[in-house]
Amino acid sequence: MSKVYIVSAKRSATGSFLGTLKNMSAGDLGAEVLKSILLETQIDPNEIDEVIMGNILPAGQGQGVARQVAIKAGVPVSVPAYSLNMACGSGMKAVMNAYTSIKAGLHHCVVAGGVEIMSGSPYLLPKEVRSGY
Repeated sequence: MSKVYIVSAKRSATGSFLGTLKNMSAGDLGAEVLKSILLETQIDPNEIDEVIMGNILPAGQGQGVARQVAIKAGVPVSVPAYSLNMACGSGMKAVMNAYTSIKAGLHHCVVAGGVEIMSGSPYLLPKEVRSGY
């Protein structure tokens, strides 16, 4: 079994609903953090085996937020990337999945985290409003 190390831990700025980050997508925000990690650690994006991102509200963010993060950060398109949703535990579950795949010897280098842009989520109304009260 392989030893598993966390080589970097970063986060973005914390925004507020419709605040200064409102025009960014979750993919853009996550990519900026990942680019910063790659620069700091000097990890070659070609060495990454997989990208896993927790994302609770994918509606309005486009398909495959983890794939968006990976590609925008310069990770090769051949590298698998997937998003998962386990509510508040999504980012932690992404890290757990990364740990498991490295510990089992399936992968050597996995990026894991979570990304969210609440301002990018659609504004939905209850069904009763659409059909009239």
